Amino acid sequence: MSDLKLKISEMTKVAMKARDKNRVAALRMVNSEIKRIEVDERRDLTDEDVLGILNRMLKQRHDSLSQFEAAGREDLAEKERFEIGVIREFMPEPLSAEALAALVDEVVASTGATEMKDMGRVMGALKPKVQGRADMGALSGLVKARLTS
Repeated sequence: MSDLKLKISEMTKVAMKARDKNRVAALRMVNSEIKRIEVDERRDLTDEDVLGILNRMLKQRHDSLSQFEAAGREDLAEKERFEIGVIREFMPEPLSAEALAALVDEVVASTGATEMKDMGRVMGALKPKVQGRADMGALSGLVKARLTS
């Protein structure tokens, strides 16, 4: 069993004992998504798989948050902010802009990428190194800028 999945389960139990209904609901939502993927794919998930799920859930929450704020639904926006906070507790520490740029330079050099057609190879090599620690859209922009310069 994944260490991250085990940690989420343990935190759910702690929240239940503390009778923190909002936190329990958010953690159960995370657990149910993990379980759904396990059942759909019929396999045990690794920490990397769980991080991918958490990353996808964060992205969904951010999209919903922006829509709720635009619609003036502060009650729903507050719920999304809370869920984002709970999910972020299980994410690794984000990389700084300098560390991310250095990593991009390192991977571009190691793959021998020189033009835009090499972008897929660079992104493929970067993804496992930054999983859950950087926004892939921003990372794509950095790689694109590096390859066009």
